[in-house]
Amino acid sequence: MLPLLSLLLLLAASPAAALVQDFCVADLKSADTPAGYPCKSVTSVTVEDFAFAGLGAPGNTTNIIKAAVTPAFVGQFPGFNGLGLSMARLDLALGGVIPLHTHPAASEVLFVAQGTICAGFISSGANKVYLKSLNRGEIMVFPQGLLHFQFNSGKGPALGFVAFSSHNPGLQITDFALFANDLPSEVVEKVTFLDDAQVKKLKGVLGGSG
Repeated sequence: MLPLLSLLLLLAASPAAALVQDFCVADLKSADTPAGYPCKSVTSVTVEDFAFAGLGAPGNTTNIIKAAVTPAFVGQFPGFNGLGLSMARLDLALGGVIPLHTHPAASEVLFVAQGTICAGFISSGANKVYLKSLNRGEIMVFPQGLLHFQFNSGKGPALGFVAFSSHNPGLQITDFALFANDLPSEVVEKVTFLDDAQVKKLKGVLGGSG
């Protein structure tokens, strides 16, 4: 009886057992919740809810990072709601960079479609760096929550596509978290060991204050 009870508890906790309907297309008119958006009425769902053309066009890379990220998260592609999936397109001009950042809610896989992208992540605890130059057709995985980055290390434009293990992976860019808000300069200096001139320069570049 005990092994059977354990098996039933295991099945009850599995994602497959939790699936009680075929899909849950997001009702973007409602508020998001930790469990995702509420479902649209099935009668209002169409095939267009399961297709997305937004990753077909290049993003604008005329900016400070010379790069563009075009997301296909649940907010852009409601069909992803509840499926534990999302995607994005990375366009990197010559010298383009996706700065050090983290996705609190998802692991990430990068596929290089064009050019050469140098990518890496930093482990927690030991702070070990895993760095790799990726060419067309190669992939790399970035575990959930770890700081990671990508930059164009080739001689021309680079293009990548990324997939996430959540319909809404979240994003925090380290540079923006430190220098693109009103966190007081003296606090930034204390926690980063940067001097006042460096902090104020970076705040000026990224639009921060304080």
